[in-house]
Amino acid sequence: MPDPLSPFRNSLLPVGSRRLLAHANPVTCVLGGRTGPLRLEQRGLRVEGDILLVRPGVVHAVTLAERGADVLYLDGLPFPFDAPLGVVLSGALARLARDALSGAVDATNELRARLMVRLAAPLEPIATVVRAIYAAPMQRMHQGELAHRLHLERTQALRCFKATTGQSFRQFKSWSALQFAAQQMAGGALVRTAALDAGFADTAHLSRVFSRYFGLTPSAAIAGLSL
Repeated sequence: MPDPLSPFRNSLLPVGSRRLLAHANPVTCVLGGRTGPLRLEQRGLRVEGDILLVRPGVVHAVTLAERGADVLYLDGLPFPFDAPLGVVLSGALARLARDALSGAVDATNELRARLMVRLAAPLEPIATVVRAIYAAPMQRMHQGELAHRLHLERTQALRCFKATTGQSFRQFKSWSALQFAAQQMAGGALVRTAALDAGFADTAHLSRVFSRYFGLTPSAAIAGLSL
């Protein structure tokens, strides 16, 4: 089982559309079709299957089967395979992934444990920073505070943060704010309210970041909640 004290979160996003436009996932994610296989495409590369593990940081489009798919984002998990775009999960990993996509916490933890590259647990100062950003994404912690919390020079602190989380400090803050906004909208909040509560300048700002990371608009994501 993974370290129960790990600061990193998992988040689920239901997708009701048949296609996700070109985007790059900020973290490793699991993509599972609801009624059939999915297809990832990027510059001539193609990966197709019922349950896929997708490499972060690679711009790609996704074609989905009828009724869409579910996506599980695994913050802080390095992509464990030597594949440029993604891999098809099978066997025990596929079964765990399917249960995780349905919201089973134990299955999600076990899946993370099996996919985890053996790395040291985050140092407590970084774990504390990660938890603080999750807890108050609208406050947008600045680089000076990060350096102070880690007792490092600013550039060293930024490098240390990225090496530990897999994301730059700026990207992690944006991603955590986006997760917060998505949770607010899933709970019934208006897009405008969710944007402001998460620290985005306005609805247009949230929509741009949402599309960049998810490949669909907030309104399309909200529509997917009812499927």
